[in-house]
Amino acid sequence: MLYDAIILGAGGAGLLAAATAGQAGARVLVLDHADRPGRKILISGGGRCNFTNMGAAPECFLSGNPHFARSALSRYTQWDFLDLVERHGIAWHEKTLGQLFCDGSARQIVEMLLEECRMGGVEIRLGAEIGEIGHGDGRFRVAGAAARHLVIATGGPSIPKMGATGIAYDIARRFGLGVVTPRPALVPFRLGEAEAEFRALAGVAFPVAAQVNGARFEEAALFTHRGLSGPAILQVSSYWREGDPVTLTVLAGAAEKLRAAKRRMPRAHLKAALAEHLPSRLAEAMAARIGIAKELGNVPDAVLDRAAAELEHLALHPTGTEGYAKAEVTAGGIDTACLSSKTMGARGVPGLHAIGEAVDVTGWLGGYNFQWAWSSGHAAGRAIAEACR
Repeated sequence: MLYDAIILGAGGAGLLAAATAGQAGARVLVLDHADRPGRKILISGGGRCNFTNMGAAPECFLSGNPHFARSALSRYTQWDFLDLVERHGIAWHEKTLGQLFCDGSARQIVEMLLEECRMGGVEIRLGAEIGEIGHGDGRFRVAGAAARHLVIATGGPSIPKMGATGIAYDIARRFGLGVVTPRPALVPFRLGEAEAEFRALAGVAFPVAAQVNGARFEEAALFTHRGLSGPAILQVSSYWREGDPVTLTVLAGAAEKLRAAKRRMPRAHLKAALAEHLPSRLAEAMAARIGIAKELGNVPDAVLDRAAAELEHLALHPTGTEGYAKAEVTAGGIDTACLSSKTMGARGVPGLHAIGEAVDVTGWLGGYNFQWAWSSGHAAGRAIAEACR
């Protein structure tokens, strides 16, 4: 059967691309190996789907080409998606840092996208095996269907228990597109035996500024049985490379605070001073690490300043990350140098498009990656519709 477009993947990007093209008159088929659509949407945001972020902007995304996302993001914004949510009567609320969530269930977002697809006459086949992809005479052939356009919307390998794979990269290479080495992103770190005292703090959460390779985020951190997690840590993990230290500001303004404690409670020890600002277990661990045994009144200011430097620039050395199993997204992917930023179309392969997480564009934590799915999906859908006129 002949279609205008075959979209591989019934996730957020694929469904929005399908709806956009279908409602503009294109005949669209969506194929997915899963037994239900939008599986990553359903588990996101604790089941309430952090569907976008009020602050979504190009500088909130990582890519080999930092300007690539600008075109799609500007032509389908967070406000456009929010309009769609409100047209479907989905109640929402804003949490910290501009994050938007459904009041009810993430299922509402999936149902909204499916309804948009129904309005566009989109055909969706679930449990479909993609198999070999043929290409000739200006048409792509997949699973017994043919189309002038093929959209790679299969995501990346993060969260493999949901059925995620790296098939997008195999398809891209089949058509001669480059792939930037994929890696887990928005993912917890593991710490080794040299920093086992921090693994012993599992369950301790605290506000922190985390830094890696010039990227800095101020949010919560959480010690785990194997290392470090929490929003600030997940954020910087996208910028981390093997061997890089992660620097934490455990106590901002530490020098001032320690000198003030010395004046107020000269007979106290460092642990007591730190416990005024940090969780007690973390205060104890940092005091032991710094190793000042004297009462504060007997500690020279210069020594307190060195202790403060440790508190403001604590360097930890992850041995690795928790990998794709715990990663919220995949960094890297189909090289943007091979794609048009306006149409998401492949240069040199007319009719081939790549969108969403499959592409080398990775957003911050907090709804940014969903916005990239919507924006890139809309860009491809519009391009397909215009080509079919």
